[in-house]
Amino acid sequence: MSQPPAPTAFAPTGSEPARPARASGGTGTGTGTGAGAAASEARRRMYRRRRIVVGSVLAVVLALLVSGGVYVSNALGAPVPAIAATITDPAPVSQAVQPLVLPGTGEFAVGAVGFDGLLAASESQASMAIASIAKVVTALVVLEQHPVAPGEGGPAIEYTDADVDIYWDMVAQNGSVAPVSPGTTLSLVESLEALMLPSGNNYAISIANWAFGSEAAYTEAANAWLAAKGLTGIVIADASGLSLDNVGTPGDLVELGELALANPTLAGIVAQQAVDLPGVGRVENSNKLLGSHGVDGIKTGTTDDAANLLFSADYQVGSSTVTVVGVVLGQETHARLRDQVASLLDSVAPGFHEVEALVAGTTLAEYTSAWGQTVTAHAADGASVLVWSDTPVDVEVVADPVALADAGAQVGTATVRAGGQVIEVPLLLDESVVDPGVWWRLGNPGALSADAR
Repeated sequence: MSQPPAPTAFAPTGSEPARPARASGGTGTGTGTGAGAAASEARRRMYRRRRIVVGSVLAVVLALLVSGGVYVSNALGAPVPAIAATITDPAPVSQAVQPLVLPGTGEFAVGAVGFDGLLAASESQASMAIASIAKVVTALVVLEQHPVAPGEGGPAIEYTDADVDIYWDMVAQNGSVAPVSPGTTLSLVESLEALMLPSGNNYAISIANWAFGSEAAYTEAANAWLAAKGLTGIVIADASGLSLDNVGTPGDLVELGELALANPTLAGIVAQQAVDLPGVGRVENSNKLLGSHGVDGIKTGTTDDAANLLFSADYQVGSSTVTVVGVVLGQETHARLRDQVASLLDSVAPGFHEVEALVAGTTLAEYTSAWGQTVTAHAADGASVLVWSDTPVDVEVVADPVALADAGAQVGTATVRAGGQVIEVPLLLDESVVDPGVWWRLGNPGALSADAR
């Protein structure tokens, strides 16, 4: 009996035909499930690659934005580079050498207060007898022990018969004297006037005895004082200078003269032509050059063989006063001595010059920035110096590097040097050094400091 045919399966209308299942391990080439899975995997890999590319681009953009922000922040906040200055040093100034008329005999030295060293001096600078120039030491040592304020007379000294005996002893030795009477009382200043002006040997001894108890004690104190002052070229043997053992070198005697002028009481005494003293009478200054050739001191000194003078003279030079101090030793007579000193001073005085080394407002430095700004700096003040002969005057300018700075800021110093004189003048900016601005900063990263990059 024949079998009826198998029923045919029909998909519902509008439905996709059923796909036969792929056998395990098969290699179907049609529209089986293996081909679909491969396509799906390919699509997933493509989407993954797209996500990676997009993510990478976004990361690069973000990094650029971040680094750009850091650069902009650093560029805008970085300090600008310091600008080095171009300096203008004024040329040194000097005068011609001053010719001098020097003593042809004896020993000499001449200097000036406030000037280093000596202006001129004899070659040997040998020590010589100074005679009554020793009284300058007497006066200074006594005034150190008994200071007297300017305008005052100081302590009173009563003179007795013992002082009269000293007077007659000095007369017997042919020494210079000033009158003295027993019972007379003089102030210390009046006593020093009797000592210094007529060069009273007797007053030198009387004052030394009053101040130190004995002339020997004074002599010890005087040499100790000289040693303390560094005047080892001067030796004191007595208060009056009568002994030839009172000696000195010209250079040290010039320093002694400057010390005398630095004491207002003594400087006032030696500048007087004459004074009237109670119980003594009128005494006159033995320095016959006083009042001529600018001379206003200090002390004569006479031995049997030589005439000496420790002198000072004042000269007006521009707005300043120059005080010359000198000594001439070993001249044959006082007349020759005066001629030698007068000629020396007349040749020294024209050798002083007031030099305007620096004019206020002079431009001494210039700053040119990388962003194109040019600023100058000037001397805040002027500077004048007093010089002798051919002493050179030099100006050295030091200007610091400048970044940002206000007008008027000090950026350096101009130093004026002339011999031992030193004057420092501030160097000031004429205008402000300003910030270069945003665009220059952003466009010039290489010009900013390393710390800002």
